[in-house]
Amino acid sequence: MATIAQSNLAPSVGDERFFLKSAIIMAICIVAGFSFQLAMGRSTFASPIRVHIHAVLFMGWVAIYLTQNLLVATDRIHLHRRLGWLAAAWMVAMVVSGTIVTVAMVRAGVVPFFFQPLHFLVFDPVAVLTFAGLTTAAILLRRRTEWHRRLHFAGMTILLAPAFGRLLPMPLLQPWSWEATVAVTLLFPVFGMWADVRRSGQVHPAWWWGVSAILGSVLLTQAITYGPLGPNIYDAVTAGYPGATVPPLEFAPPPEGPLMTGRS
Repeated sequence: MATIAQSNLAPSVGDERFFLKSAIIMAICIVAGFSFQLAMGRSTFASPIRVHIHAVLFMGWVAIYLTQNLLVATDRIHLHRRLGWLAAAWMVAMVVSGTIVTVAMVRAGVVPFFFQPLHFLVFDPVAVLTFAGLTTAAILLRRRTEWHRRLHFAGMTILLAPAFGRLLPMPLLQPWSWEATVAVTLLFPVFGMWADVRRSGQVHPAWWWGVSAILGSVLLTQAITYGPLGPNIYDAVTAGYPGATVPPLEFAPPPEGPLMTGRS
């Protein structure tokens, strides 16, 4: 039993380099996605303050995740642990901010036309909560290094979806736009599994838990959206707002002008 406990606490040889490289690639994907959106004139800085707060929090998490992997790779564990507690509080703010922005968009009736409004209302909060659940599990298992790293990785995978949603040709993927972004993000934990097999000959169980959580969030989203609960949630959220006049499960026609995000 003592041997098992020690192995849980000890990082695998080579893991530091893999997770640092992966964090860099993830950060590049996210920056590329949102930079491309800005370069194409599809986003604006003339947005409500809640959108700016949302952007700072979510991009801040990217910086925190990258920094944490860098600290581990350079053996500055004491700083890694201190930043970890800030990250825990940061995560809570992300959940609140993400939900506020999603609700505001649905209420204003400005959901991207390649998403169904009700589907958008459900999948964004479910995704953020799944990210928070995986991140919380990683924090609770912080003394079991191999679990800690992989669960954090799986949580970060979820945050890649909005970036790929700006890189993929979403209108051409309708009505499977959201599913396509999820499928692309799952390539990251699959690559992590492959790296495990190359390094140790087996897949660490944390990957299966992480991927299962992501797929479970997809099933939960579909069940809520297309079940009896979905319309009731939509009616309650949009009552008294312009979004109440928007059919919850219909795709809006493409806008006549350029598609703009960050308006609500």
